[in-house]
Amino acid sequence: MAEVCGFLGTVYNSPVAMVGLRVQRMADPWAWNDALLRLPAPHVLQTWEWGAFKERQGWRMIPLLWEADGLPRAAALVLSRRASRFLPRVMYVPKGPLLPYEDESLLQAVLSDLETLARAQKALFLKIDPDVEAESPLGERVTTVLQARGWLPSPEQVQFRSTLLLDLRASPEEILARMKPKWRYNIRLAQRKGVTIREGTLADLSLLYRMYQETSIRDRFVIRPEEYYQDAWGTFIAAGLACPLVAEVAGEPVAMVILFRFGQRAWYMYGASRSVYRDWMPNHLLQWEAIRWARQQGCTVYDLWGAPDTPDESDPMWGVYRFKAGFGARLVRHIGAWDFPAHPLGYRLYMALMPRVLALMRWRYWQRQGIQQADR
Repeated sequence: MAEVCGFLGTVYNSPVAMVGLRVQRMADPWAWNDALLRLPAPHVLQTWEWGAFKERQGWRMIPLLWEADGLPRAAALVLSRRASRFLPRVMYVPKGPLLPYEDESLLQAVLSDLETLARAQKALFLKIDPDVEAESPLGERVTTVLQARGWLPSPEQVQFRSTLLLDLRASPEEILARMKPKWRYNIRLAQRKGVTIREGTLADLSLLYRMYQETSIRDRFVIRPEEYYQDAWGTFIAAGLACPLVAEVAGEPVAMVILFRFGQRAWYMYGASRSVYRDWMPNHLLQWEAIRWARQQGCTVYDLWGAPDTPDESDPMWGVYRFKAGFGARLVRHIGAWDFPAHPLGYRLYMALMPRVLALMRWRYWQRQGIQQADR
């Protein structure tokens, strides 16, 4: 895999399994996204736009496409980063790689190439977190393959392992009928109270961030500086791959969601609500309009992005789960993040130290917010 490790000046033949399987580093944004759309379950975090955005945040993207007989067979947007010359390189394939996971010979070839790339780049480890359902025969087969190749279940989950999915192939009336009665009532209540929903634009980015910041302080979760979200949200809105929806009462913004879409799936990745008018149920109406928007875009699945692995009232995410599940969404648990430790000893040290480093960073964050104690 010398060409890949030398950053793919040429196409090369993958050395494992499939005859005629070739891999190359892609340089054309349109061709990359088009190839993703011809693979199973294309994910927005594998798009060129996400890689370009992460490059502006200090990562380097390596978009790898495996082809056979002139057709895309697999893809992996590899993100590579070395935070400083004193720290080791880490690599990550967010919500990938993309491929038909039931094809074990193809899976073996892709994993082999990724492992070779990680070693050649002297990375400490390479992380993947594909959307493969855990409680399924396929999930069991994939985890067996990973374990046999020396991959480890990661203690560091970058994305949510579990989510809730809503089938959008039904009619709006059928989707409403599958919701909990209280949720239908709250949607109608918001409409009666005069809550209105409008599509946001790039001009709303600062407003969206202010609401997100207010929510983060109230609900005690850490967020990044405004510039990060201006870039992330703005990139996808400008590309037509994201849409903000803003709930208002008499022209006053009270809540928002930012929806991403790619292929036939939409994702509810960001949401926020202010403390005013919360009893007017703007969030229920927002989600209903988000569902309607996703259907209008031709999406067949609405991913509500994030849920506890095992729903339980003692879980900090119980309220989030209950709210999302009320719309009739199905809980799905994926196999989660898996790490290939290219340097096993260094990987063990890294994983032992990182929880302490992250805890310190969170403590400093809440100190800057003027909050003395936070348990997140």
